[in-house]
Amino acid sequence: MIALFTMFKNFGTAIRNGLADAKFRALAYLATVALASGTIFYWRFEDWSLVDSLYFSVITLTTVGYGDLSPTTTGTKVFTIFYVLTGLGILVALLSQVASHAADVRVAKKGKKGG
Repeated sequence: MIALFTMFKNFGTAIRNGLADAKFRALAYLATVALASGTIFYWRFEDWSLVDSLYFSVITLTTVGYGDLSPTTTGTKVFTIFYVLTGLGILVALLSQVASHAADVRVAKKGKKGG
């Protein structure tokens, strides 16, 4: 259980450190815009609740795809194709930056212990 809390603490530290980086901030902004645009699109065109729309956007961009919700019209299916192709790249780039900053935090902690 302690390891889980330590992991979340390190994750939070990596996010805070990342916010000092312009590239990280830009990717975080793009990821937020992607999730917000998907949420609004599905809410408007699929008539889902905002929570269902956000849920579907997150599940789609993380490629989990439980299958409990799915687009029903040709237009929303076409949007989803482009949404996945662009949004997935943004999300992967952001998560790569988070992992990079997390590694930096880990290296810095080891340096303090060793020195």
